Amino acid sequence: MSMGMAGAATGRKRQPSLAQLRAFAAVAEHLHFRDAAAAIGMSQPALSGAVSTLEEALGVTLLERTTRKVLLSPAGERLAVRAKAVLAEVGALMEEAEAVRAPFTGALRLGVIPTVAPYLLPTVLRLVHDRYPALDLQVHEEQTASLLDGLTSGRLDLLLLAVPLGVPGVTELPLFDEDFVLVTPLDHGLGGREGIPRSALRELNLLLLDEGHCLRDQALDICREAGREDVPATTTAAGLSTLVQLVAGGLGVTLLPRTAVRVETSRSSQLLTGSFADPAPTRRIALAMRTGAARSAEYEELAAALREAMRELPVRTVQG
Repeated sequence: MSMGMAGAATGRKRQPSLAQLRAFAAVAEHLHFRDAAAAIGMSQPALSGAVSTLEEALGVTLLERTTRKVLLSPAGERLAVRAKAVLAEVGALMEEAEAVRAPFTGALRLGVIPTVAPYLLPTVLRLVHDRYPALDLQVHEEQTASLLDGLTSGRLDLLLLAVPLGVPGVTELPLFDEDFVLVTPLDHGLGGREGIPRSALRELNLLLLDEGHCLRDQALDICREAGREDVPATTTAAGLSTLVQLVAGGLGVTLLPRTAVRVETSRSSQLLTGSFADPAPTRRIALAMRTGAARSAEYEELAAALREAMRELPVRTVQG
């Protein structure tokens, strides 16, 4: 066959459709037809047919199907990366069109960590309701690793969480710094004290959140800075509310970010809070977006509006 005929034959090949690429990307992620179909809201037969049609269009076997499981072929492994990149670019195109059409309209999928959500969301929701009424804010509360995965995969648009993240391709828009306070039972020697030295953390029975919470990692970092090397406690909790109740019950002490203090300590009369000597241990809260996101100008404007709105909270706002 001549080069001209080969080129003509190639040109007549059917182009893959977005639906086929979406189906293949879902199977590549889940390696299970039923789970992949559920993830993208497609019937299992339709999904299987879409992948088969894609294989015909490309002239390549993408999957190795057995009775028990689905595996990617070597070609499938390579092309799955391309398929995801194409879908991400299409998503960015749609975002760009939406942003150009009308800023602060349509859906905004905001991911928030559990140690921020209960204390900052009232301020965020009030701001969005008052200033951006056409914005469809959709909130997802997840731990940091899941949020970052959602941001980089395009499942989420914007994150509200503790930084620094140090993740390539993610831009942080800092909002504020806040101090940690020491929460103790009523009969504790440090209860209610001011100017507590960080060195006191070396000897305390410090209660922590479960693995996966960035607040646990921050607490451990603070302890290490104070000269403590061991993991402080074996008792852990899934959330700050439980952690504070354990303190009220006399099982130990804990560190709370100042934005959480009013909500969490109001649940019990058996608690006291103490403040650390300057410089107190702190955490920084920021918005995080994909670097170069189509709606980055909107996100930067939202960050500026949030800094202003959060001046009423016990925090120190920082400029981006």
